[in-house]
Amino acid sequence: MRKTAVPALLALALAAALPAHAAKPAASPARALHDRMLVLDTHLDTPLNLGRPGWSIVDDHRDEGPFSQVDYPRMVEGGLDGGFWVIYTGQGDRSPESNRRTRDEALGRLLQIREMVARHPDKFELALTADDARRIKAAGRKVVFISMENASPLAADPSLLSFFHAQGLRMLGITHIGNNEFGDSSNPREGEGAEWGGLSPAGKALVAEANRLGIVLDQSHSSDAVFDDLIALSKVPFVLSHSSADAVHDNPRNIDDERLRRLAAHGGVIQVNALGAYLVDTPVIPERQAALRALYEEAEAKGGRSPEVLRELARKREEIDRRYPVAEATFEDYMRHLLHILEVAGPDHVGIGADWDGGGGVAGLSDISQIPRITERLLQAGYTEQQVANIWGGNILRVLEQAQAYAAKVAASSK
Repeated sequence: MRKTAVPALLALALAAALPAHAAKPAASPARALHDRMLVLDTHLDTPLNLGRPGWSIVDDHRDEGPFSQVDYPRMVEGGLDGGFWVIYTGQGDRSPESNRRTRDEALGRLLQIREMVARHPDKFELALTADDARRIKAAGRKVVFISMENASPLAADPSLLSFFHAQGLRMLGITHIGNNEFGDSSNPREGEGAEWGGLSPAGKALVAEANRLGIVLDQSHSSDAVFDDLIALSKVPFVLSHSSADAVHDNPRNIDDERLRRLAAHGGVIQVNALGAYLVDTPVIPERQAALRALYEEAEAKGGRSPEVLRELARKREEIDRRYPVAEATFEDYMRHLLHILEVAGPDHVGIGADWDGGGGVAGLSDISQIPRITERLLQAGYTEQQVANIWGGNILRVLEQAQAYAAKVAASSK
């Protein structure tokens, strides 16, 4: 049963009854630690929202329900200091026309991220190095690293990677759903199967170029064979920016324990995903799927997903959930994956990449305002303050520093 809100006049009366000097309750030790740490998430799909009509990152969009999970007010509320803001493009049909469209879409998304930072310099700052992130946190602003999910925008011209790097790109995912010119996906499209047996020749060249530039490679969404190739070929550690544990829930997007151990031995980091279908078995209800498709089609028919349209969609989505209930992954399901991966890979090789605004979020961890719960549970599980700090930001920054140190060494040796 939903709780009934306290009437406004009653709330004012209760507030007036408090002593004028009454202080806010002190933060719990877990929350105080959470606020001191550099808290980063490695997969923020929020740039998908930046181009929506009337949508602003500085407004509170929580009444848009699952359609918006990250904005500046909730970053402050949840103690999220920033992370990797994603240039996402879906996988096209790989025709020259499709590759050009994908390239242009990625360039547009890059511009939107840069414009967000430029419009709100008091709240956001572009980060290019680990030291930048620490300095931005200390200055009270939010950290904006840029990543790319799916290298397809580079298919027509892989040399564009240098341009994206110059504009701030610091992490590169190789595939998404469906194979591409650079490698095999963990979720090839129907009828595809494995095409390259891991990385393609162009993919291997892309790995070498990313290493040369100091860009962190991201294996999430790529096949196990791509993982094996990255272990063999990458001169520096790589990451899985948003993946979960195959041993807890068998899914092609998840990673098995043997590879988790190899990732740790190679110095890499896995950031644990909070997308429900990768955490637990979520049965498909055809009627529910049809209702959801109709809902999204309705949004497009109304001219796009403005905040007003999204608020209406959120209400209708609740009606669909009531009409066709389905088992929903919970915070405890998420923690089972996180704690298992910590046990297997070790706390120096684990981070958080919940896939916010890209399908992530579970019951009890539905947006970034709730992420302090993770810190609290990690402390309860016996992890030290330093280990928790590494999980939230230290581990991914260490990988970035290693990638950039290698690039600097290569650049120095070529002079």
